[in-house]
Amino acid sequence: MTQIYGHRGAKGEAPENTLTSFQQCLKHGVRRCELDLHLSADNELMVIHDPTLKRTTGRRGKVFEQQAADLITYDARKGGPGWVSASPIPRLAELFEKCDFEHWQLEVKSASRTRAVTTVLAIRELAQEFGLLDKVTITSSSREVLGAAAEFTPDISRGLVAEYAWLDPLKVAQNYGCNLLALNWTLCTPERLIKAQRQGLHVSVWTVNEPALMRRLADFGVDSLITDFPGLASATLENR
Repeated sequence: MTQIYGHRGAKGEAPENTLTSFQQCLKHGVRRCELDLHLSADNELMVIHDPTLKRTTGRRGKVFEQQAADLITYDARKGGPGWVSASPIPRLAELFEKCDFEHWQLEVKSASRTRAVTTVLAIRELAQEFGLLDKVTITSSSREVLGAAAEFTPDISRGLVAEYAWLDPLKVAQNYGCNLLALNWTLCTPERLIKAQRQGLHVSVWTVNEPALMRRLADFGVDSLITDFPGLASATLENR
């Protein structure tokens, strides 16, 4: 059975990476999610995709230059589907506290060695505090991040985010001891899928928003789909 992950919550329905978006995902009965993390200036884990604030809040500046206490006051509903109420940038801690997901893909964007280490250790500390060590996977396309996770947080599962085929994603995933492969759907051929699953990888394919594509990938046998429309995905796959 193909599982469903809400992409940045329910990005197609509510402002991405906000508490509202994750609550929307849960409303559809979808209890797995994917989100993006950046550190604030005071090393708090903030849930936002871009390193800059412009696209989702309209503000200038970079996430890592601002304090968490300020970031959580910024309304992040710009550029998404229309939403009536303010939807601030959340701390990861707030989502852990308020959202009951059975699995979280926590994507860490590329970072310097120091920042990568700080980020994975912060994830570990928070996951431990909330009793979620076995419910989170640190995912990244960055070797720096995956290397830091393998070395400093070996007890948390790892996943490679693969967008391009210029490197063999299966080899890279193996090198960093990953057990999840988050694969751009355009790279998901039946051959690559079978090979990845034989290697023991859970293959999670993104971003899948068309019902026909959802059905096709589910028929291929992907382990999970990451979608902006978890409600639509749920209805589509239930009707198969």
